[in-house]
Amino acid sequence: MGEVATVLVLLLACLVALVLVLLARREAEAHRRQALEDVTAQKDEARARLDELNARADRLARREQEVVEERHELRRLTETAERRIAEAETERETAAKLRAEAEARRAEAEQIRGSADLVVTERLEALSGLSAEEARHEQVRLALARAESEAAAQVRRVEARARRTADDRARGVVAAAVQRLAGPTSSQSVVTVLPLPAEEMKGRIIGKEGRNIRAFEALTGVNVIVDDTPDSVTLSSFDAERREVAAVTLAALMEDGRIHPQRIEIAYADALAGAQARAVAAGHEAAERAGVERLHPELVEVLGRLRLRTSYGQNVLAHLVECAHIAGAMAAEIGADVETARRAAFLHDVGKALTADRPGTHAALGAELARRLGESDVVVNAIAAHHDEVPLESVEAVLVQAADTCSAARPGARREELDQYIERMDTLEALVAAHEGVRRAVAMAAGREVRVVVEPSVVDDRALPEMASAIARHIEKDLSFPGEITVTVVRELRASATAG
Repeated sequence: MGEVATVLVLLLACLVALVLVLLARREAEAHRRQALEDVTAQKDEARARLDELNARADRLARREQEVVEERHELRRLTETAERRIAEAETERETAAKLRAEAEARRAEAEQIRGSADLVVTERLEALSGLSAEEARHEQVRLALARAESEAAAQVRRVEARARRTADDRARGVVAAAVQRLAGPTSSQSVVTVLPLPAEEMKGRIIGKEGRNIRAFEALTGVNVIVDDTPDSVTLSSFDAERREVAAVTLAALMEDGRIHPQRIEIAYADALAGAQARAVAAGHEAAERAGVERLHPELVEVLGRLRLRTSYGQNVLAHLVECAHIAGAMAAEIGADVETARRAAFLHDVGKALTADRPGTHAALGAELARRLGESDVVVNAIAAHHDEVPLESVEAVLVQAADTCSAARPGARREELDQYIERMDTLEALVAAHEGVRRAVAMAAGREVRVVVEPSVVDDRALPEMASAIARHIEKDLSFPGEITVTVVRELRASATAG
């Protein structure tokens, strides 16, 4: 058992590790996007630098324009000087000398500037082996390559760190989630014990010569044990629905105080009629304990029906509440959506209430019901995929699968022999009910007795012994069972008339 638990824990750790790797990849993708944004920013910076160079070139062009304008101004002054020369011969020689000096200085400045620009450009091109335009493009390319390399290195570091810590963190998540849930085991037995308001109530339940207890057992199909424990009565049946209806019926009879066959029939009919209301109340109570809100009324009613359903002895509704708590705890530990994980875990076995009426697996039926009633795609996928019938599409679906395994695998959660016992009882009843004239067959006393109610119009009193023997031989031939099984055939003919 310890080795199996260890293997299950390791499997759970692997599942959670997978979740962590998925989250790490998501984080890596975020880093990659950030790196791309950095590259874009560097592109924008390079573009801004290029715009700055273009602006500087524009300023140089404006300066050249100003020099041209200065030339025009100089020409105007020259013309003015020539006019003045025409007016005064003496001023002409001075103006000519000034003009010659200005022309010489201008030519010298232009020559110096052209030589300096040529020398700088030639030196830069000689050092880089590129032209000025090619150098600008090469600078941008190098900046992009450097940014991409840094982004790739960052992604590799994040993935390596996630792989190193995934296993340890997965074990910690599972351990924390399971330790936080200190719930009792949810295995059920096949008996229900009801306290008696007074010791004298036992006599009323038994009735005169045992008629009340016989009528109660024949009607409900449940064994009533009144002698084993003081101040209480025990109801025994492998069928949880029969046992629950019988418990409600007996509680109503004890509260009323009037116990006779007619009153038993009325209380039994009322208990059957209130089954749906009890299911709705149980569904609301379970949803409140699981912390799940805004459920469709039909989902609440279907969930409430699971209060009487067991899986290997584990109550299914209690199992769903337990799974919701475990999934929510694990989601909080790893940063997933807590509400979605809790909701999906609470609904993952809802299809078990539908398998008796419809073909298909409980995972497929539950997913179909959730989709029809407006649950999200993540919840629907988690329900459909919790037994790997379809691929898992979200982190929350993996958490639901892990929580389901945690709840089912913990010590004391399930008993396999109970399902085998129920299957044997169902087989016994079906085998007896196949005989002609049988209206109802009820297995009682843990399968050691079967009571057969026949149709009085088909089977007469003389045929009862022969029919009991035939049923006993059929059981011996086709059914394997420990000990002995007593077959009791009951034929009851009722007649009523109204006087008035």
